[in-house]
Amino acid sequence: MKIYCATSNPGKLREFRLAGEVLGIDIEPLAGIKSIETPEESGATFEENARIKAAFYSRFAPGPLFADDSGLEVDALDGAPGVHSARYAGGAGDEANNRLLLERLGDNPRRTARFVCVIALAEGGVVRATFRGTVEGEILYEARGPAGFGYDPLFYYPQFGCSFGEVDGEKKFAVSHRGNALRLMLESLDTRR
Repeated sequence: MKIYCATSNPGKLREFRLAGEVLGIDIEPLAGIKSIETPEESGATFEENARIKAAFYSRFAPGPLFADDSGLEVDALDGAPGVHSARYAGGAGDEANNRLLLERLGDNPRRTARFVCVIALAEGGVVRATFRGTVEGEILYEARGPAGFGYDPLFYYPQFGCSFGEVDGEKKFAVSHRGNALRLMLESLDTRR
């Protein structure tokens, strides 16, 4: 079975394809996605933004397509950066986002956080279902590890005893928010075959 993915983020695509391989589903990026206008992510929640993107991009796919919206929620920051995770520092990139997060947290000892991912599955402009995955952890006082992307070097996962930036992609994906949401979606597709 083939399903299309609406992302041009190489880190996300790598993780999505990894899960597809495990379950025997071919995950392909939507051809020409970089030349398609980007829909405005005007939703106030991960669910709303994932639905907006999936409905929009599925009109360009020759079969079922999924899109995700994901980010980091930090309890001491009232859930920020949340849906603004990728643009937290005004679109300046991962390093700037991480610096701003550490600056805003300061020495606050309350560092609990979670990664959230919502995947919306659509076909022909119609959203069929959404799937939510989370993973709980804590924000470190400084970045650790060169692996992953985004906030991974700051996200400490207690069960591993290290940050997501210190583990390989396969190990991270086994427990990650993105992995959890994608597995739910792929399992639902598997039951529909």
